[in-house]
This record gives sequence, structure tokens and C-alpha cells, in this order.
Amino acid sequence: MTKKKGLIYLVSLCILIACYYAFNSYQKIYSPSTQKDGYIFIATNSGFDDVVKQLEPYVLDTDAFVWVSNKKKYNTNIKAGRYQIKKGLSNNDLINLLRNGLQSPVKVTFNNQDNLEKLAGRIAAQIEPDSLEILTAITDPAFLNKQQFSIDEALGMYIPNSYELYWNTTAENFRNRMLQEYQRFWTENRLFKAKELKMSPKEVITLASIVQKETAKASERPIVAGLYLNRLKRGWPLQADPTIIFALKKKHGDDFVVKRVLTKDLSIKSPYNTYTKNGLPPSLIAMPDISSIDAVLNAAKHNYLYMCASVDKIGYHEFASTLRAHNNNAKKYQRWISSQGIQR
Repeated sequence: MTKKKGLIYLVSLCILIACYYAFNSYQKIYSPSTQKDGYIFIATNSGFDDVVKQLEPYVLDTDAFVWVSNKKKYNTNIKAGRYQIKKGLSNNDLINLLRNGLQSPVKVTFNNQDNLEKLAGRIAAQIEPDSLEILTAITDPAFLNKQQFSIDEALGMYIPNSYELYWNTTAENFRNRMLQEYQRFWTENRLFKAKELKMSPKEVITLASIVQKETAKASERPIVAGLYLNRLKRGWPLQADPTIIFALKKKHGDDFVVKRVLTKDLSIKSPYNTYTKNGLPPSLIAMPDISSIDAVLNAAKHNYLYMCASVDKIGYHEFASTLRAHNNNAKKYQRWISSQGIQR
């Protein structure tokens, strides 16, 4: 073999090797890498090894992913969040998705969480912060004082709905977002209707919480709201059993079960006892949903002053304008509930 031929052979070999490595690199970077759809959750302060472990079920070749990550310096630029993995992504596309923090948001929903502890637990099941972090944020005295909410009123700032958030939203940012949603909820129209009732938004929510607990039937809520407004206008006590149940639970603990409000319960010493105290209680007794709030703002116009659970249409109520008619309804209900063996 002549020197010239040897040189040609050597150059050709180098070209082949270079082509091989170029093709291999191209395959690692641009060929389809992910084998199925799904989501990964990268926690705050996660390391690169944590990300690789989460991606193992999704990528065809973790070594190739690691190699490309090193080249693109993703291994030192981890961003927390919830990311959607789609089948057929190349390592280049996957790393760009993760490196640029292109998260897939989550729908955070809550409804009828009757205290701040339950709300914190519900939210913690949907975003990264734990329930203690969330509870600490939503009960922060400095925040509540600035927004003019007492600790007992704080639950009223959370309007039940579905909200789009990033999974790694901090507890403080969740709270701040909910404040924005609360302010957005109270439109000029709703504020005008509250003013016509001579009530503040907090007072509307307080009454709505009673309506919420009084009936699970959305169609009844404007009627119930109208009845309570009629009582307020006359200066009568609301005499709402849900407030008695709330007072009993505050006294005996949240796990205290009340299936039937007894006559002796009506004398419980509590600012939430609407049998012994006129007007609204000091704060809401539950988280009212939007239908209950709007039921107060758009209450039905009628002459009803009394209500009693119906025995003919379970889940609904019988309404009355006179005490005599109400007493007849109440006797019928008491006979029925006694026949069911319900003592407490």
C-alpha cells in the first residue's frame, strides 16, 4: 500500500467515524425519545437525578437523555413544576420543555370546605405546598389585618370554583390569587345589589353560608334567602338551626355529630345562636358556593317568615307566612322525625 493510498484510507476512516458519531448524536438529540403520554411532577429543589428517575418510565434511553441534558446544560438548570410528556418527543424537545419551565397548569377546585383546616387540606392535595404551609399562609395575621379580615371571616375570601394554577404555586401565591378572585367576584353589579340590601359583601356571605347549610336544593335557596331577609327587616331573630349546629361544634369539636337540634340546644350561649341573638352572626358558618351568594343577592320576593323541613318532599322545606301554619308544619315534622328514631 502506497503512502497516498494509506492517507486516503485514513481520511476515509476518519470521515466514517465522524459520520457515525454525527449520526449517533443526531439520533440522541432529534429522534423520538418518549414512549408514552403522561405527567411528571418536579418538586422544588429537585436535583437532576430526581428528574431522570421520574422520566425513566417515559424515555426510551435514559443515557441518551442524560447525554443531551449535559450538552444543553439542563442538568444544572432544573425548574420545578408539572410537565406534560407526550409520546414521540425528541430529547431536544423534552429538554427544551423542562429547561424553559413550560408547565402544564392544574385545575384547582374546592367547594364546601367548612373551615380553614379543611380548605388547606383540600388545596394541598392539588398543588405542591403541604397543608401546614397553606394553613399558615391563609391565617397569617399580617395578611388578614391588611385585607381587613378577622380569622373567623377569612374563609369567606375563598369563592368556590375551579381555578387554573401552576402545580408549584407557593402557599402565599395561592392565597394572593384567591384574594384577586374574591375581588373580581364582587363586580359592580353584585356590590350594587348588596348595597340595596344594606349589607356588606361579608354580611352577604355570612347570610349565604346559613342559606347554604339550610338547604342543599339550589332552587330553594332564593326562597330561603328571602325568608331570612324578611326576618332581618322586621328585626326578628333568624332562628336558623344551622347556626345552632355551628355553635355546638365550636363548643364540642368539629367531629360532634348533630342529626337533630333539640329544644335545650336553642339556649346555648354563643354569639352564633340566632335564636337568642338578633341580626346576623359574627361571621360565616360555612363556605357558601356561588349559588348561595347569588341567592341572597337575588332573593325571592315573598311574605314567608317561617320554614320547616318537608316530610312529603324530602330534602325540601315547607314555607309559611303565619305562625299558625308553621306550627302545623312543625308538628308534622316532629312526629315524622321521632318515628325515625333520631334522638340527636
